[in-house]
Amino acid sequence: MVVTAKQLRLKTSQVLKKVQQGGTVTVTLRGKPVAKLLGLNSSKKRKLSEYRAIGMWADREDMKDVDAWLRNIRKPRYTL
Repeated sequence: MVVTAKQLRLKTSQVLKKVQQGGTVTVTLRGKPVAKLLGLNSSKKRKLSEYRAIGMWADREDMKDVDAWLRNIRKPRYTL
């Protein structure tokens, strides 16, 4: 279901009922999608690679081992 920001403001309870019944609602602002509403009981799980923030780092060789990468960036730059 796709609703505009104005429709969401005016018919919030109806939109939330759709979400509660297991549907998803995409909210648009000036014709462009800006948000997606999902129910909390949604059992559909997404892979990490589907998240845009993770996907943009997928090709980096230094990010293959995330734990090692975090240890490396947390090391102090200078020692006294």
